[in-house]
Amino acid sequence: MTTFNDREKSFEKKFEKDQELQFKVNARRNKLLGLWAAALMGKGGADAEAYAKDVVLADFESPGDSDVVAKLVKD
Repeated sequence: MTTFNDREKSFEKKFEKDQELQFKVNARRNKLLGLWAAALMGKGGADAEAYAKDVVLADFESPGDSDVVAKLVKD
């Protein structure tokens, strides 16, 4: 039974690592998307960084990417 328990723990660690990596990838994507949109709006420097941060935070409002898209369309 210990072999199965070890295997289960290994799969759980892999799943946890994969989820963390996916979270980081999505956050980076949203930041870059926010910086790109800020440039289109004529924002630069600290304003662009603040807008990009707002875009990243918008992703936490609901599951999926629709909240990020809605923010970009609204702005």
